[in-house]
Amino acid sequence: MLSFELAEYKQRILKTKEKMVSQGIDVLLITDPANMNYLSGYDGWSFYVHQMLVLILDEEQPLWIGRAQDANGAKVTTWLYHENIISYTDDYVQSTTKHPMDFVANILTEIGQANRTIAVEKDAYYFTGMCGERLKAGLPNATFKDGTNLVNWVRLIKSDQEIEYMRRAAKIVERTMQTAIDSIDVGVRECDVAANIYHAQISGTEFFGGDYPAIVPLMPAGIKTSTPHLTWSDDRYKEGDTVILELAGCYKRYHSPLARTLVLGQPTQQVSDLSKVVIEGLNTALEAVKPGITLEEVELAWRKSIEKSGFKKESRIGYAMGLNYPPDWGEHTASIRPGDKTILQPNMTFHMIPGIWYDDFGVELSESFRVTENGCEILANFPRELFIKHSSINTAS
Repeated sequence: MLSFELAEYKQRILKTKEKMVSQGIDVLLITDPANMNYLSGYDGWSFYVHQMLVLILDEEQPLWIGRAQDANGAKVTTWLYHENIISYTDDYVQSTTKHPMDFVANILTEIGQANRTIAVEKDAYYFTGMCGERLKAGLPNATFKDGTNLVNWVRLIKSDQEIEYMRRAAKIVERTMQTAIDSIDVGVRECDVAANIYHAQISGTEFFGGDYPAIVPLMPAGIKTSTPHLTWSDDRYKEGDTVILELAGCYKRYHSPLARTLVLGQPTQQVSDLSKVVIEGLNTALEAVKPGITLEEVELAWRKSIEKSGFKKESRIGYAMGLNYPPDWGEHTASIRPGDKTILQPNMTFHMIPGIWYDDFGVELSESFRVTENGCEILANFPRELFIKHSSINTAS
């Protein structure tokens, strides 16, 4: 059931250990489920309880440590020896007297790792303050370091197989976005459109099915388009509504996000003008992408484009993305913004999403792309325009 050849997993382990050596880390405790998947293949909806991958510098294979009922999932989805899959009993789960990190500390002590330099992903969603406290209490002689995003940076440059999975995700998001646009109409409930979106995301194409994206469909309408991260309600769409759609296809946990803006009826002059500025800026920034330049140079191309029309945008316009689990498909590493001097290299992948939002409306379009040898490959093939849809429903009384 492995998604990649064993040699690719071993190469990822090697690159991660090189970073560990450079940072003086002997043991890396990995709780980010995407990083666990990247290094071991583990894929299960078990991240709501404590689990981790333990990567020891002088050991060939990592250890998977998690809940007993999930251990067979690790045996099924990872490349690890079964003896490297270690489980704790269910009385550790959400207990007020013991904690899974007590168990982890005991394991590390038993295998002679209690006095070493240990790094933890301090700022990962799934590593809590209590995790840190219990590990330090259980390993008083260890030296602790911050290993946040260490593996994430290893993930920045994708393999050819990873790129292929993202291309499949892009095929899924093309169908999903078209489904969303086709479904939206005056009088239709937002929740019914969301249901159609989910069906398209999971059913995928006739050649391959879809996975669950790390972010739910983001689809604000009307005045709610003044902010990007709203989902849906049971409200019905109205004539004149602007609707923002930020969706993703996902295949084997690899994502291809895509955003578009739709208007039911005639767009206001503000929305029409802003969409032209956003599209021109997006085109200009994508044209600037090539190996050897920095991400802040890409952002500068966008900023110069929109400033010609008197517009400004303070937030970043994109970020590295690919493999992930809820609640985010971003990799938490490189961003397309001023000050980010990350140099573009082939097979880096980004979601460029230069939306602009005001107090009562907004416009958002995006593209996911791969850096190529001389430019960029847009992953999804979908019209880059403001969609104007006239109602198919007779609203006359």
